[in-house]
Amino acid sequence: MSYLLKNLPYVGTLLLQHLWLTISALAIATAIALPTGVLLARAPRLRGPVLGVLGLLYTIPSLSLLVLLIPLLRLGYWPAVVTLVVYAQLVLVRNVVVGLTGIEPAVIEAARGMGMSSWQRLLQVELPLALPLMLAGLRVATLSTIAIATVAAFVNAGGLGTLLFDGVRSSNPEKIVAGAIAVSALAVVANALLRRAELWASWGRGT
Repeated sequence: MSYLLKNLPYVGTLLLQHLWLTISALAIATAIALPTGVLLARAPRLRGPVLGVLGLLYTIPSLSLLVLLIPLLRLGYWPAVVTLVVYAQLVLVRNVVVGLTGIEPAVIEAARGMGMSSWQRLLQVELPLALPLMLAGLRVATLSTIAIATVAAFVNAGGLGTLLFDGVRSSNPEKIVAGAIAVSALAVVANALLRRAELWASWGRGT
């Protein structure tokens, strides 16, 4: 804790780097997962194979995936972001699929009976109803991304993992503790904010 208090500007810089890695990776992951989840909800035959592939990718150790990406993307930001995007896909896509397929068929039929097109049903009925589950998936993916992003320091992508790696290399337990506290605090805050968003979406549905 003493290291954290004495080096707040440096730790703050690493925190901003960690936030940038997390937010940018989640933005890219969501942009991929949302249309993928909608497609799988509409095409049940593709669901098993695609989720199976995403599950297989999720089992690859993060450090191994980072090392595999270095020859293609070199050191720095991009191998870290690609790794984080890959790991977020399973949770995000699965929750979009579960949220959309869990909607009562009577609700879809009522929207169809009102003359809504497929796109109108998706945007005005299905996605709003699936939003609580989608936000739950985003919360889990965010916590996972914050944790995995600590390994990004291995490829010189910065972030709070720098404190952990430097602490191990220099046998400095204060750096390790400072890094662990900062990562944990970030995860707790992110979890609280997204949990509130999740509850708000559930209240919006009247549940």
